[in-house]
Amino acid sequence: MDFNAFLEKVLFNIGGKEFTGSHILYSGLALIGIAILYWIIFQKLLPIYFKSHTLHAENHFRIKRRIRTFFYFLILLVLVWTLELNYTLYENAAFPITVTTLIEALLIFQFARLLDWIISRTLIYNYYRRHPSDGSADFKKSPEKSANRIVKSVLYIFVIIFLLRGFDLDYSIFPYSDYEFTISKLLGAILILLVAQLVSWITVQLVLYSYYRQKNINAGSQYAINQIVKYIIFVIAIFLAVDNLGVKMTVIWGGLAALLVGVGLGLQQTFNDLFSGIMLLFERSVEVEDVVEVDGLIGSVKKIGLRASIVESRDNVSVIVPNSKLVTNNVINWSHSDDKVRFHINVGVAYGSDTQKVKDLLIKVAKDSVYILDYPTPLVRFVNFGESSLDFEIHFWSRNLVVIEDIKSDLRFAIDKIFRENEIQIPFPQRDIWFKNKL
Repeated sequence: MDFNAFLEKVLFNIGGKEFTGSHILYSGLALIGIAILYWIIFQKLLPIYFKSHTLHAENHFRIKRRIRTFFYFLILLVLVWTLELNYTLYENAAFPITVTTLIEALLIFQFARLLDWIISRTLIYNYYRRHPSDGSADFKKSPEKSANRIVKSVLYIFVIIFLLRGFDLDYSIFPYSDYEFTISKLLGAILILLVAQLVSWITVQLVLYSYYRQKNINAGSQYAINQIVKYIIFVIAIFLAVDNLGVKMTVIWGGLAALLVGVGLGLQQTFNDLFSGIMLLFERSVEVEDVVEVDGLIGSVKKIGLRASIVESRDNVSVIVPNSKLVTNNVINWSHSDDKVRFHINVGVAYGSDTQKVKDLLIKVAKDSVYILDYPTPLVRFVNFGESSLDFEIHFWSRNLVVIEDIKSDLRFAIDKIFRENEIQIPFPQRDIWFKNKL
């Protein structure tokens, strides 16, 4: 018997189904291939994976169980294909449900669960374990959970869309309209926005983070770059989502043009703030963590949004400042070019005091303070012979810009104490009054 005859020969019959040599051969080869792949994954790849990712023994068991379940469905699917057992379970003119339909759906769903575990539970978890202080730029609240939630949503929505289109279940939401608005289009638009958020996270956390560390870029510049990247990604994603819904962009542009003309007249200040926010992010004249003074308010910039920024005052009060004030008003940025600033305190001593001793004592007080920099060194100036005192200025440098008034207060206490100990008087204003007697 030649090989072709063996392939066509009926070897046995079960329930009226004839199984030929080709059925057995192809099934055997497929099962051998699956067995080899199973051995490679469990004996070679998984030990390396578990060694490189810190996971508990319980997690090892879970991921192995999910892989085994995936292989069980894969074996069933291969046997149904090779043995030609794809029976129809439910007859429907639009879409008949067969054995392979159910197995493929289960296989795709199990594959999604496996990817969810690998990406969410291992890659993201280990990333945040290696960078515990990072993530604030994108996800303010529980960054690891936020990243996991996005990955889950992307995977499962993608699976649902695949099943709807693959199994011809993509029904129209508005069947009586000329515009075909289907379930998959709506889910596709949502998927595009979620993918944009995931791409934004990957770009900021995995790509830009390493660049920031190599170039030693400050927190303010990091925030500005991250915001610009996110705005660009989300603007592109919004246009792609709208296009996926089947809406013509020419109609949107025409509507926006008419809308902006009317709205722009009533919301001039709002648009001014929006464009000011974009300018701040690009120019970086004011950055996050900068200490600024605007309209008498001194505080640290905590966030720069598109319309307004948040400045935390010395009293730990968050003040919302429109971006236009940070662009058009005169703003003092204490930390724009450097993080240290020079300050000074005025003090007067009585006439007849030892001026050299006064200078030495003022320098000593400044050097004893932990909030004053040793370099540049503090200096004392003899600025004037006043009406009632010899006037001095002590100049010093500090990086504690927000609490500088408290530092000045402590210095004044220290100066008063050391002057008392060394019998140097701080005079009060005095006036001599002469009366002219005409008699």
